Amino acid sequence: MSEAVTLRIDVWLWRARFFKTRTLSGAHVRKSGIRLSRNGQTRRVDKPGTAICVGDIVTLARGAHITTIEVLDLGIRRGPPEEAAALYRTLEADR
Repeated sequence: MSEAVTLRIDVWLWRARFFKTRTLSGAHVRKSGIRLSRNGQTRRVDKPGTAICVGDIVTLARGAHITTIEVLDLGIRRGPPEEAAALYRTLEADR
């Protein structure tokens, strides 16, 4: 039996270029929290070390903007913007 590959949420948000530094990413998760949906269950997360995996749905608020994204890949580094954009897919709001 193999375990799913996971990554810390603060590292992934940094790699996907939602934040300029990993420190800012971790601070945002601690202060504002995010919503993490996996297997139909949604929970609020405020710990930067929370593990995410491919297929998770992440919702984060930055200012007045709420962004909902699906994790497509965990990545191996913080690469150029084109590489970072391949790590996720933005989901449209059901309105």
